[in-house]
Amino acid sequence: MKIKLLLIFCLLMTSVLKAEQLKAEYPLTLMLLKNYQNQDLTGWVMSEKLDGIRGYWDGKQLFTRHHNKIIPPAYFLKDFPPFTIHGELFTERNQFEKISSIVRSQQDKGWHNIKLYVFDVPNADGDLFERLNVLKNYLQQYPSPYIQIIKQTPINSQQQVQQFLNDITQQKGEGVVLRNPQAPYEPQRSTQILKLKTALDKECTVIAHHQGKGQFKNKLGAVSCKNHRGIFKISSGFDLQERENPPAINSVITYKYRGLTKNGLPKFATYWRIRK
Repeated sequence: MKIKLLLIFCLLMTSVLKAEQLKAEYPLTLMLLKNYQNQDLTGWVMSEKLDGIRGYWDGKQLFTRHHNKIIPPAYFLKDFPPFTIHGELFTERNQFEKISSIVRSQQDKGWHNIKLYVFDVPNADGDLFERLNVLKNYLQQYPSPYIQIIKQTPINSQQQVQQFLNDITQQKGEGVVLRNPQAPYEPQRSTQILKLKTALDKECTVIAHHQGKGQFKNKLGAVSCKNHRGIFKISSGFDLQERENPPAINSVITYKYRGLTKNGLPKFATYWRIRK
C-alpha cells in the first residue's frame, strides 16, 4: 500500500512539474516586441499599442502572456473561432487598472465592456494581412461583438510615425506598434515587430518609503526602488491618494523613464502604477 501511494505521489508530482515547466515556457511561444531604434520602416505598417492585458486564444481557451488561464463569461467566448488568435484585451485608453480588475476577477465585473483586439492569427498561412483575413472571413459568418481586428496603417514616412505617436500620446495612449507585414508570425521576441513610446517603462521592487516635506508633510515623499539597474528613488508621479496610501514595501511597481544616467540608473524616473 505504501509503495502504491508513493507511486501515485510521484506521478502527481511529475504532472505538476510538467505543467509548471509548460507554464514557464509558454511566453516563448508568443511573438513579443523589441524597441524601435531607428530601423528602416520601408514597407512596414503601424497601429496603436493598446495598454491592456495580452490575450491568447488557442481555439478552446483564453490565456494571458504568462499562460495564466482567463475565464470570461460564456457569452464573451460564444462566437470565438476554432483557431488561434493573438491580441489585447482592452476597453479604452488609460484604463489598465480597470481592465486588469475585470480580467482577474472570478465574477463578471464588466466583461461586456472588453474586446479582444486581434493583431495576428499565429497558425494561418501568408503575410500579416492574409493571416488577418482568415479571421475577417470567419467573423463575417460568425460575428462576435467581443472581437475586433486592429487597424494596420501603411507607413509612408518617419514624420507620419511621429505624428501618429504624438496624437496617441495626447489622448493618453501608450504608444505605437511597428510591423513588417511580410514577416511570418515568430514565436519569440522579434525584430519584425517593434514598439515606440515617448517614454520607456520598467518594473522595480519598493524597498523603502521616505516622508515628504512641505505640501507632502506626513505623506509619502518618495520611494526607494531596486531592480537590475540598482537602487534609486522615485519621487514624482504619485497622486494624493497614492501618497497617503503608498505602494507597500516589497510590492512591484512600474515606472516610466527617459534613458539612463552615466551610472546606468533610470533618468527622470516617474511612478506609473502597481504591477498586478
